[in-house]
Amino acid sequence: MALTGRDKTWLRGRRAVGLLAAGTAAVLGLATGGTVTQAAEAKPKPTHTQIELLAINDFHGNLAPNSPTSSSGNVNGVPAGGAEYLATHLKQLRAAAAAKGEETVTVAAGDLIGASPLLSAAFHDEPTIEALNGMGLEVASVGNHEFDEGWHELLRMQTGGCLPDGDGQNNQNSCPDPATPFTGAKFKYLSANVYFENTQETLFAPYKIKTFKDGRKVGFIGMTLENTPNIVTKSGVEGLTFTDEVETANKLVPILKKKGVESIVVLLHEGGFPADPKAYNSCPGISGPVVDINAGLDPEIDAIISGHTHQGYNCSLKDSNGVPRLVTSASSFGKLVTDVRLSIDNATGDVDRVNTLANNLIVTQDVPKDGKTSALISKYQTLVAPIANKVIGHLTTTSVSRTTDESLESPLGNLIADAQLADPSVVTGGKTPVVAFMNPGGIRADLESNAGEVTFGQAFTVQPFNNFLVSMDMTGTQIKALLEQQFSGVNGPEAPKFKVLQVAGITYTWNPAAAAGSKVVPGSIKIAGQPLVDGTTYRIVTNNFLSDGGDGFPAFTTATNKFFGGLDIDAFANYLTAHDPYTPAPTDRISTGS
Repeated sequence: MALTGRDKTWLRGRRAVGLLAAGTAAVLGLATGGTVTQAAEAKPKPTHTQIELLAINDFHGNLAPNSPTSSSGNVNGVPAGGAEYLATHLKQLRAAAAAKGEETVTVAAGDLIGASPLLSAAFHDEPTIEALNGMGLEVASVGNHEFDEGWHELLRMQTGGCLPDGDGQNNQNSCPDPATPFTGAKFKYLSANVYFENTQETLFAPYKIKTFKDGRKVGFIGMTLENTPNIVTKSGVEGLTFTDEVETANKLVPILKKKGVESIVVLLHEGGFPADPKAYNSCPGISGPVVDINAGLDPEIDAIISGHTHQGYNCSLKDSNGVPRLVTSASSFGKLVTDVRLSIDNATGDVDRVNTLANNLIVTQDVPKDGKTSALISKYQTLVAPIANKVIGHLTTTSVSRTTDESLESPLGNLIADAQLADPSVVTGGKTPVVAFMNPGGIRADLESNAGEVTFGQAFTVQPFNNFLVSMDMTGTQIKALLEQQFSGVNGPEAPKFKVLQVAGITYTWNPAAAAGSKVVPGSIKIAGQPLVDGTTYRIVTNNFLSDGGDGFPAFTTATNKFFGGLDIDAFANYLTAHDPYTPAPTDRISTGS
């Protein structure tokens, strides 16, 4: 998919918004377009209706709390997250609102499932949908990871039903308890900008109108990031078209207004990057796509609940009329809840933005666990134990790190690439791959061990996507183009991060000071120790996400004679078993220099 004008603007400038220092009073922040920090409540007006909006995003099936020493399990050092605690915090917030005579609505901005821990993923994320049902979630936009198992499976997440997956085949088991069928999500998925190709029919409803007891209406527009086809497996979105978020949302505004809706909130699965990631309740120097999306959205839209970047922020950004508008994100994994108090003018039905406040609250673990959620987690922990606890190998170190060196190569990236290269399932017609490529974004955690023992559950935490491995033919010229794509286009130096592929069977040097398109040092590329030859055809292996050109690597789409093998997690697990105990290899495949 070509970059939109908005994407190009962001990549060129990544423009930031001038913001006030944290701690500025909420009303002052809203009036000036500065940082929003709601430590204290503004006084509600008697002429306004107060509605509490509770928001999460990027939950990714994190039912059990993550380690408090990892970035996934704390906020600024405070242990945070876990579905049992999230459920309790939501109940407490609703009770506090009810005590003030205010109604609530609970919403989400995508990626609730997908890239999930084994506890959820082993059961096709059915446990997470059940947990969110219990938490009282009402409406959610569709994120890119909702498509990890394809749009047909996403429809099943909404409507329910069981998969005939062979009662645990490939370490997954739909509806493992015959006495408890999967009935689907009680909340409504929205996808205003996801259409079936050549139709005007959206995958899910584009919006939902919630009418409160006093007759007040709030419209929620659900938006998936336009770039989804470039960052998910092609087969998962085949037959779908993704349209521009701004254009799509703006077209829906007059439709909602005709239905009597003056208060409009966009649930956007796209986000930004505050200059200080720890400033979760403000947004100093925020940049990224959400800044330009906000600037382009119709001023009639009153608030943006965003996600995707896994950042926590609480902003007031000016719309195209220069009026401040609330833009928030609740980090990821259920570590934060955004508590928004919409103040709606009874006379106009519109949101009074000056008196609409937000507060990002840490989901602390000093509250009682929600009993029903605990029982749900306990049930699936018992069901997943035989899969998760199976020891598949040992490490001679405590862990294998995904942290990269100066050349952006990591020990864990090497291990995964080696596993792909050694996998027999991708050998066809006597042709065995000689090079492997792995996308670093698919490496979700370090490989940990229990006193040296590695379980399938720990391996799955590293590679949770269940991608297939694909072998294919590429010429030396195509491989050169592929390597340059690591440092140009959407992976250029102004992008949020490079996507330097982790490799096996190939070595090369790249020059950070060289211009895009000529970063790879001429003559440095070697395969099996021999110089790369432009006209020679090499058999390579990667996952199906990259094979489809994902992460900005279209060179993979020019490869020929593609053959699908087994799952990447199986190759990973089998390699650890075959090389037991495993010692991390040195990071000497990629180097920097001139």
